[in-house]
Amino acid sequence: MTDVLQGLRLALVHAIILHRVDPAKNMHRFYRLDVAPDLFGRWCLVAEWGRIGRAGRRRMAAFDDISQAVEALARQRRLKERRGYIAL
Repeated sequence: MTDVLQGLRLALVHAIILHRVDPAKNMHRFYRLDVAPDLFGRWCLVAEWGRIGRAGRRRMAAFDDISQAVEALARQRRLKERRGYIAL
């Protein structure tokens, strides 16, 4: 397996989907975090968020190393879980 294909396989392992639902507040939110390679050999933390069932917003942050991207993913996940999001 080539390095690029191995990297793609590893990137798929890091996808995380978080939900925060509170019917009393009419709150139905999702937050998706993923690590993926870009076309230039860098690794991106892709964050997508919004209301469940609707198109969300997306932000990407590029990193030189996959370990930096995974660390940023873990940091963002901890932040969202402290705010009440739950992993599916």
